[in-house]
Amino acid sequence: MFGSIGSNFYQFNGHCGRKKAPVKTAPAAKEAAAKPEAKKAETKAEAKADLLDINTASKDELKALEGIGDLYSQKIIDGRPYAKKDQLLSKKIVPDATYKKIKDKIIAKQAKK
Repeated sequence: MFGSIGSNFYQFNGHCGRKKAPVKTAPAAKEAAAKPEAKKAETKAEAKADLLDINTASKDELKALEGIGDLYSQKIIDGRPYAKKDQLLSKKIVPDATYKKIKDKIIAKQAKK
């Protein structure tokens, strides 16, 4: 009695002991999977291009950053050149809270010799 119920249950739900055929991935799906990596690289390059260079930015460009007004923008200009952007903290140009707001939007590029 239970034997027939059990076998019908497994057959009905597709659990009859057969192995499933491997699923083949289409070439288009592989290309689509590779594209996010390419987009990440493009996004990083674009993001780097969008960073404001604290060694060459004008006072108005610096003032456009969150937390940077007339005083801090002038202090940034007066403290130039910067080898690294975190020198804004080590030279005590801006407070830590302000640096945290702008650190992802700035870069300190080196002058080409």
